[in-house]
Amino acid sequence: MSKNYALSSATLLCSTLAMAAPNMGGQDGYINMPSAYTGQDGTWSIGYSQDKPYSTLWTSVTLFPALQMTGRYVSIAGISGFEEGHAGHNSYGDYKDKVFDAKLQLWPEGEFSPAIALGRTDLFGTGLFRSNYLALSKRFDTLETSIGYGDGRIDGAFAGLRWTPRDYANWALVAEYDARDYQGDHRASETFASERSKGIKAGIEYRWGWLSLQAAHQNSHAALNAMVNIPLNEREFVPHVYEPPIFAPKALPQRPSAAQWRSDPAYAQALQRVLHQQHYTLVSLSYRNGTLHMNLSNSRISDMGRAVGRAVRTALYYMPQQTRNIKVTYTELDLPLGHYEFFDIGALNDYLAGRIDRQRFRDFVLVRPGKPQDKIDHSTDGDALQAGLSDDNGLAVLMSEDGDMVQLRKQDSLLNRFKIAPRLGFYFNDPSGALKYDLSAAASFDRRLTQGMYFNSTLSATLLEDVSDVTQASNSTLPHVRSDIAEYKKGGRIKLQKAVLNQYFKPAGEWYGRVSGGLYEEMFAGAGGQLLYAPFDKRWAADIAVDALRQRDYQGWLGMRDYDTVTAIGSLHYRLPYETTATLRAGRFLAKDLGARFEIKRRFRSGFEVGAWYTRTDGEDITSPGTPSSPYFDKGIFFRMPLDALLPQDNRSRANFAISPWTRDVGQMVSSPGDLYPMVESGELTLHSADGLGNFSERVDELGHPAVARPIERITPWPNVKLRLDDSGSAFPRLSELGNTVFWSGVTIGLASLADERWRDKLAGHENNGGIKAWDKLGKAAPLLAVGGAGMALVLGDSKLQNTGFIALQSAAVAAGGSMLLKQAFNRARPDQGQGHWSRQDAGLSRSDSSFPSNHAAVTFGAITPFAAEYRAPWLYGVAGIASLGRTAKGKHWLSDVAAGSLLGYASGKWLWSAQRERGRYQPIFDFGPGYAGVKIDARY
Repeated sequence: MSKNYALSSATLLCSTLAMAAPNMGGQDGYINMPSAYTGQDGTWSIGYSQDKPYSTLWTSVTLFPALQMTGRYVSIAGISGFEEGHAGHNSYGDYKDKVFDAKLQLWPEGEFSPAIALGRTDLFGTGLFRSNYLALSKRFDTLETSIGYGDGRIDGAFAGLRWTPRDYANWALVAEYDARDYQGDHRASETFASERSKGIKAGIEYRWGWLSLQAAHQNSHAALNAMVNIPLNEREFVPHVYEPPIFAPKALPQRPSAAQWRSDPAYAQALQRVLHQQHYTLVSLSYRNGTLHMNLSNSRISDMGRAVGRAVRTALYYMPQQTRNIKVTYTELDLPLGHYEFFDIGALNDYLAGRIDRQRFRDFVLVRPGKPQDKIDHSTDGDALQAGLSDDNGLAVLMSEDGDMVQLRKQDSLLNRFKIAPRLGFYFNDPSGALKYDLSAAASFDRRLTQGMYFNSTLSATLLEDVSDVTQASNSTLPHVRSDIAEYKKGGRIKLQKAVLNQYFKPAGEWYGRVSGGLYEEMFAGAGGQLLYAPFDKRWAADIAVDALRQRDYQGWLGMRDYDTVTAIGSLHYRLPYETTATLRAGRFLAKDLGARFEIKRRFRSGFEVGAWYTRTDGEDITSPGTPSSPYFDKGIFFRMPLDALLPQDNRSRANFAISPWTRDVGQMVSSPGDLYPMVESGELTLHSADGLGNFSERVDELGHPAVARPIERITPWPNVKLRLDDSGSAFPRLSELGNTVFWSGVTIGLASLADERWRDKLAGHENNGGIKAWDKLGKAAPLLAVGGAGMALVLGDSKLQNTGFIALQSAAVAAGGSMLLKQAFNRARPDQGQGHWSRQDAGLSRSDSSFPSNHAAVTFGAITPFAAEYRAPWLYGVAGIASLGRTAKGKHWLSDVAAGSLLGYASGKWLWSAQRERGRYQPIFDFGPGYAGVKIDARY
C-alpha cells in the first residue's frame, strides 16, 4: 500500500508541476523571466543551465508556500576570474559569482484574481545580477500567463506564457518577452552578452517524474536548462521494501512466572538479546509489582513511537505471566526523552492485533516526556537488569550508513563503536582554482564509559587533496578563527580531528545538561558545557553554552597556538507553523565579537531540513566584500538530509552540509561536541504530534493518522486580522475628538519647542561624558527593546500577553508609519546640522532622515503604551520618556521632536489597545493544536 501511495503522489506532483517550472536561474518562471508562482510547497530543485555566456549551477527550494529561495553559482565565459599577472589567472578559469535570490508571493491566485509576487535577485554580495521585480500570473485552463515590471538587470516590462497540451501533459511550450539589460552586464563588452538584447524568446519543455529539461531559442543562440525536482513533503522517496519485519518468533518462548523472572536473570537476558538483535541499545529491564519497566533506545528506527511499539510487541512474548502494566522510557545518550505507560495488557494485545481502534486504545495509554526518575535505579533495585549486556555485531562492511557511501564498522548494544569511512570535502573560489577537494579516510572510536558519559574520537588520514595548493593567505583583521582553513589543510596528513569527553545529565524533568572537555574539532580544543530548558507544553526552548577554548595548531595533534577565548552563546528556539524552528543566538563568538545570530529552518515530511542563518556582530569584518562603511556579516544556508527517505529501509542517519558565500572570521561558533536541542527537538516532534504514539502499531489502516502522516501546521491569519482591522476602524476617534487631540498635542509640542534651544544648550559640550554616551545608546536601543519585548510577549506569553504584544507591534508599526509621513512634510534639520531652530534640511538630504518627529520615540511609546494601559503600569511611560530623551543627548533630535514622537506613539497605542483589548474576540496568534493551525473567531455584534 505504501508503494502505491508513493507512486500516486509522484503522479500528482508531475501533474501539478506541469503548469510551473524554474527558469534558467532557478526561480519559477519561463526562460529568463520570473512568474508570480513560487512552486509546490516543499519542492527542492537542483539544476544546471547553459545560457551563453552564462553557465549556472543552481538550487531552489519553496521554503514556505509563498516563499522561494534560490542559490546560484554562475560562471561567465569570456573573462578570466583574475587579471593577467595574478597568481590565479591561469588556474582559476572563468569569472565566477555566487548569487542568492528570493521571491515572496504577496497574494495567491484566486478564481478571478492573479497571483502577485515581489522578487529580488542577488540579495547580497557583488550585486552583479541584481534586480527587483513585481510579477502577476494567472492560469486559464492549460495556459499560464504572466506580466511584470522590474528595475536593475530586469529593466522594464516583461511577460511570459506556458501552454501545456491536455493530451500531452509532460510537454509544454514556453515564450516570454525578455526585459534583461544584457548590455549592462558585468564586462558585457568582453563577453557574448554584448550580442544579446531584449525581445521575444521561445522554448519547449519535457518532464518525466522528477526530471525536467528545457531547450530554448533566444535569437542569438540556443539555451538549455536541466533539473531534478524533489518533493520534500513526500514521506519517503524510496519504498522501504527491505524493512525488517515485526518480531514474531517461530516458536513461542515459555513465559516465566514473576518468581522465576526474579530468581533467574536468563529470562530477562533473553528479552534483552532479542531486543539487541533489533538494533535496540542501552536496554535496561526491571520488574516490580506486576509492572515491567524498560529503558532503551534504537540506533536504526527513526520514529520514537514506532521504536517503542516494536519493543513492546517483543516484550509481550517474554515478560512474566503476572505482568499487568508495561512502562517504557525511550532514551538518547542515557537522557530520558519520552515515557510510555500501558495500563491494560489485554487492550494492548487487542490494539496490536487490530481488534480495537486507536481512539479506544488511547484510554489505556499515558504518553509524556521522560523524567529523571524514569531511569531504572540499578543501585536500589535488585531485580534490575542493567545495560551491561553487550552484544557485539562484529566487524562488517556496510553501505549507506551514517551518511557514508561505505563504511567498515564494529558496534555493540552499549553504543561502543569503531568505524572507518571515507570523507570528502570541498573548498570553493580560491584564486588558485575554483574548486578544491579533500578526500580522506576517517577512523572513529566511540565508547560509553558509564551512565551518561561518552568518549568520542576521530582520526583522519588525507588520501588526496589540492587545498594545500591555495596561495592566497587570509587578510582578515579579526583573529583568524576560520579563515586560515587552508593552513590547516596544509598540516600533517594524519590528524586527530576530535577527542572529547561528554557527560550528559538531566537534573529535572524539563532540563537537560552536558559537560564537555577535549579536542572539540580540527581548529579548537576546550572545556565547557550546555544547559537546556525545554518545557513540554510550550513551543519554545532556551539554552546557554559556555566554552573556554584554545586554538589548535596546524599539525592536528596536541599542539596549541597562542589564541584563546571564552565563548558564551544564549539561544532561544521557537517552533512555528509548517514545522519551522526559529532560533536566536546572542553572546560572545569565536573571534571575541559580540552580537546575535538568527537561524530559521523548515522540516519537511520527508525529514529534510532546509535553513538559513544571518549573523550580525560588532566584529566589523572589512575583508572583501566587506568595507569600513559596510562590514561583512556572516550568512549562509544549510541542509540536513535523512537517509531513511532515500534508502529501502528505515535509518536514523543524516547527512549535513552548509554553504556560505565566504569563509570569514566574524560571527563564528565552535562546533558543539554534543548539541542538546536537536536531540530533544526530534523527540518532542513525536510527543507533540496528535496522541504522541507515532507509528506505534504499524497498522496499514492508520497510515493516514495525524501522528503517522503528520499534517502540515498552517496559519491563516487573514480572518483574524480583518476582524481586528474592523474593530480598530470602529474605534477610530470621531472628527471632533480627533481635532481636540490634535489641538492639545500641538500645544504640548509648541511648549516643548520653546525649550528646544535651552535644552540643547544645557547638553552642548558634554557629548564625551560617559553618562551622556550611555543615555544616547539607551535612546538608540529603546525601540528595539520595546518591540523585542512585545515580540517576546507575543510568542511566549499567555493569552493576555499575546494579545497585548500583538497590539503593541501593530501600534509600533502605525507610529513608525505616521512618523515617516510627518518627516516628509516637515523636513526639519537636526540639531547637529547647525542650521538653527526649525530650519529645513538642505536640498539633497533625505526627508526620511529629517528630525521631526523622533521615530525612535514614536516606536518606543507605540510599543510601550498597550502594556502600560493593559497592566495599569504608568511607570512604563516614565521609562519610555527617559529612554526617548536619550535621542537629544548628542544632538540627534530637538526636545520637541521627542515630544511629538512620544505623543504619536501614545495616541496609536491607546487607540489600538482600546479597539482590540477584548482578547476573547480573537484567537491567540500562536495557538496551534496537533495537526492544525488556523483561526477561530468568536465575534459578537
